Amino acid sequence: MTSAGDDHDDYDAHQIGPHCASPPQSVPAEAAAVSGVRLAALISGRLKWLNGTVLHYYFFDKEEDGSTVTLADGGTAFVSWVGDQTQRAAVRAAFEQWKSLGIGLEFAEVTDRAEAEIRIGFMRGDGSWSYLGRDALGIPIGERTVNYGWRLDTPHGRTTALHEIGHVIGMPHEHQSPFSGLVWDEEAVYREFSGPPNSWSRPKIFHNILRKLDASEVDGSLFDYRSVMEYAFGPGLILEPEEFRRGLVPPGGLSAADEEFARRWYPGLAPAGPPRLAAFTSMPLGLAPGRQADYLIIPEGTRDYTVATFGDSDTVLGLFEEIDGEPRYVRADDDAGTERNSTVTARLVKGRRYIARVRLYSTRGSGQTAIMYW
Repeated sequence: MTSAGDDHDDYDAHQIGPHCASPPQSVPAEAAAVSGVRLAALISGRLKWLNGTVLHYYFFDKEEDGSTVTLADGGTAFVSWVGDQTQRAAVRAAFEQWKSLGIGLEFAEVTDRAEAEIRIGFMRGDGSWSYLGRDALGIPIGERTVNYGWRLDTPHGRTTALHEIGHVIGMPHEHQSPFSGLVWDEEAVYREFSGPPNSWSRPKIFHNILRKLDASEVDGSLFDYRSVMEYAFGPGLILEPEEFRRGLVPPGGLSAADEEFARRWYPGLAPAGPPRLAAFTSMPLGLAPGRQADYLIIPEGTRDYTVATFGDSDTVLGLFEEIDGEPRYVRADDDAGTERNSTVTARLVKGRRYIARVRLYSTRGSGQTAIMYW
C-alpha cells in the first residue's frame, strides 16, 4: 500500500461519521501446529474466496426479518432488517464498482436467501459491519453477514457501501496494519468511540481500532490512509505520525492500492476457459503461493467421484457445477495447517460440466503438487 504523503487533508468535522464495527475474525484451529512462512500464507489467504466464485447476495425482505432490542426503559422493540430501494441501489452500485475493476469475482443478486453466501440487512442502530471473506459461509441462512446501519445516499454512505464489500472480499481495516506507524492516545480513543454516534464497548473499540493485525494478516507492507478500508479520525486521537494529530480523513472511494489488491487476489479470468482434467490422470498444479488454477471436469458416468490434491502443500479445493453458464458451489475442503491433502467427494452427473478450483497457500518438501479425480 502507498505511504501517506504531505498532501494529507486537514480534519473536517463534516467528514466524520459513524464507523464500521466488524465481528471478530475466526481463528484457524490448525494454526497452533504450524509456524513461519507456512502460517503466514495460511492466515493471509484462508478467508479469500477462490477466484471465479460467483458471490450471491440477498437483501432481507420479509416482514419478520429483524431483531428485537431492549430499550433504555427496559422495554423491547422490533427493528427491521429490510432496506428501501434507495439503500439497495447503493449496495448494488458498490458491488458494480468493485466488479468494474475487471476482477475474477462475480456478484449476483438472488431473491432466495438459501442461495446466497452474502445476506444483507439494513438495521438502524446496529452499526455497519461485515464478516470477513469466507467467514460468511459459517453464518446460518437466517442471519445477516452484512449490515448497513445508516443511510447510503450520501458521500459517507457510498464509501460505507464500498467499505463493507471490501470486507466481503477479504480486506481488513487499514489503520490496524502493523505497518501504519500509528500511535494512539488510547484513552482518548476509548472516550471518543464509547459515545455517540458509535457507543461501542471497550472490547469492540479495541478489536476495531487499537488492535494491531499480525503482519501475515495484511496484504503489502506499506500504509495507505487513502484506502476505502481506512476510518476517518478526528483530532487528538493519533499522537504519531505528527501529520495525523489534527485528524486523519481518507478521501473516500477506492484508492489505487485497493484496486491493486483486488486485481492481485482476483485477476480477470482467461476467456479460453480452464483445461480439462481426465479421470485417473494427475495434472501438475505448477502454482506459486497465493495463486489459483481451475480445471474442467466432465464425468463419463453418473456416480460418486473424488477430487483431491497431492503433494506437501496447503491448499483450498472447491468444486462447482456449471448451471446456465454460472458456476454454482457444490462443496469445498481446506487442508491448511494439516498433514493431509484437500479432498472433495460428490455425486457427479454424466455429461455435466464441473469446475475444480485450487488455491495454493504454500508448499513444503519438494514443492511438487498435483490434482486428480477418480
